[in-house]
Amino acid sequence: MAAEHKHPNYMAIFYLLAVLTVGEIAVVFLPHYIGISKFAVGVFLCAFAIVKAALVAMYFMHLKFEARTLGLIALTPLTIATLLVFVILPDASFVDHKTANVKPAAEEPAKH
Repeated sequence: MAAEHKHPNYMAIFYLLAVLTVGEIAVVFLPHYIGISKFAVGVFLCAFAIVKAALVAMYFMHLKFEARTLGLIALTPLTIATLLVFVILPDASFVDHKTANVKPAAEEPAKH
């Protein structure tokens, strides 16, 4: 049997996750009040998501108390997924200014 470890305070982790969620909601509304870019909002949201995923994996999935190799096995796909998100993030805020105001044919008024 594995060595005994002190059980974490799950409610403290839950409250920390709740505070991070409120922080995510606040970050979404920041561009309206202080004028930061959508890209910066995306970076902040990705950072919050990474921290929350790490907390869930460490405490609720008990990876903090497992052997290092199991942690590395779990960390490898997380690292790849994180890199993929940051590579795709610039495309999420891309606006094609040539076609941004062009209405599709179905929305044009009928000509009589």
